[in-house]
Order: sequence, then C-alpha cells, then structure tokens
Amino acid sequence: MSTLTIDCDYLGPGIAASYLLRDGTHAAFVDNNTSKALPHLLQGLRDQWISPSQVEYLVVTHVHLDHGAGTAALAAACPNATVLCHPRAAPHLIDPTKLVASARHVYGDALFEKLYGNIGPVPAARVRAVEDGETAMLGTHALRFLHTRGHANHHLCMFDETESAIFTGDAFGLAYPALQQKGLFIFPSTSPTDFDPDEALKSIKRIVESGARRAYPTHFGAVEEMAEAARQMEEQIRAAGETLDLAVRSSLPDSELDGFCIERVRRQMIDSMKRRGLYFGKSEEELLRGDIELNGQGIAHVARKRRQKAASPAKP
Repeated sequence: MSTLTIDCDYLGPGIAASYLLRDGTHAAFVDNNTSKALPHLLQGLRDQWISPSQVEYLVVTHVHLDHGAGTAALAAACPNATVLCHPRAAPHLIDPTKLVASARHVYGDALFEKLYGNIGPVPAARVRAVEDGETAMLGTHALRFLHTRGHANHHLCMFDETESAIFTGDAFGLAYPALQQKGLFIFPSTSPTDFDPDEALKSIKRIVESGARRAYPTHFGAVEEMAEAARQMEEQIRAAGETLDLAVRSSLPDSELDGFCIERVRRQMIDSMKRRGLYFGKSEEELLRGDIELNGQGIAHVARKRRQKAASPAKP
C-alpha cells in the first residue's frame, strides 16, 4: 500500500492533509477537507495515475469541517466511492443543514464561504456507518475501524493492519511540520464541543495498543515516534483536564471562562515548547493562535456544561 500525503492548503500550507491510499487499482481517501481542496485531491489522483472511478472509499474520521466538509464534492467526483464514517457522523453527512447553520453562526457568512465553500449532502445510499472493530477491505489490505472518543464523540481512527499504520484524524494530536525542527512536537485538540480528557486518554492508549508503527494525523503528515507522541499527548491532555477542573470550580462567571481557559492553554503550550527547545516567537505564536483559542474555548464549553449539570436539581 502506498500513502500519499496531499496538502489541502487549508489556512495555508502544512496545516491540513488528506491521505490517498493505493493498493494496485484500489484507492481510498482519508479525510476530505473542504470543497476548496477538491482540485488538490483530484491532482493527487492524477499524480498516481488513478481514475476517480477507481476510488472505493472516502473515509471521514469525524465531521468537523476541516475533515468532512468536502465529502459531498469529492463523492460527486468519485462516483463509485462509498463514504465510511462513525454511526453518529452519518446523519450529518447525509443532511449537513445543522452543521452549516452552526458554522455560519460562528464564522459569519463571508468567512464561512471563504473557508468552506459549498457543503452539500451525501446521498444516503453512499454512506456506510462502520461499527467499532469493523473491517473494510481495500485490495489486499484490511482496514479496521476504532471508535476513539475524547476529541469528538463521533470520532474514529482507521488501522491498516498490513502496513501497521493508523490514520488518526485529531485523536492522536496535531503535529505541524513547521514545529518539528527539534524533534517531535505534538499536541491535542480540545476544541468544542465534545472534549473529554478521560476518553481522550483511553483513545491514546487504544491507538498505541493497536500495534501501529506509524500514525497519520490529519494535521499533518506521518508520525513515526509513537511512544513519544503518546507521552506528549498524555501530558498535555492531563494539563487540559486540570484546566477544566479549575474552570468548573472557579468563582468566575460563565462569560469569563473562555478567557481563563485560553490563557492557561497559551501558557501551557509555551511551557511545553520551551521544554523541548522550540523558540516561541512571532511565527510560532501566529501558527498556534487559532489552536490555542479553539482549545481554550473547547475546555470552557465543557466546563459550562458541567456547571449546569451540577446546578440542575436531581431527577427523582
């Protein structure tokens, strides 16, 4: 099996990838970015001398828009491909109305159009929800799916048993190429809305115990140092969990939790980089600014939900 990393040029180079897998005449994409990336994905097929009609699967690790928004456009271009996804993700691919409405509310129409373009529905007959442990064959390769909560409740990873490679979406962190000058630097995504530190740690353990020798996070490119990646991820997920606990117990009003969590995430990120000898200057700060804000917002969102649950009267 060959794996081609395709830069989707999402927000710039080296941020988000789609993976093109090929076994002879059999091909599959893992994560489909946005409709803006379609020319890059089709060029990847041409570079590999693959016809769009030979693509058998479009795998969506989860339906966050930088992973799944381009699925309908890619499915239209690859008429024989089946979309493989978590059971909880399938309804949103078939009818993305709620996803689109939510994203437009957050970003506004102009920025939404710039980032994501058109997000169309995938015909239900072309969507296959895969259960935990289920396997699909791509040529001679068995692709086994693992449900991996923590980043999102509808997240899955795909393990290629023959190649001992696992495609991890956002469950095994983000490793931007621009931050790998002094060894591996990888960090978790705790973005809204489903961050759960306990489940995230379970998913890290499960990914490692799969026996994979190589991980392919969507952000970005192959990671060979599995043990070190797991160690860094566990360290930072626990730190995020501590921030979550502090936010829940603090006397701050809900409206101030975003700022509190963002600042803690920023300090933790800087400290982690400094310990690894990475210079946190203007370029690195700008690269990570969006992730720091999203991670802090994700932790704050969960903190508010936990506060609300604790304040609700117990049901008889």
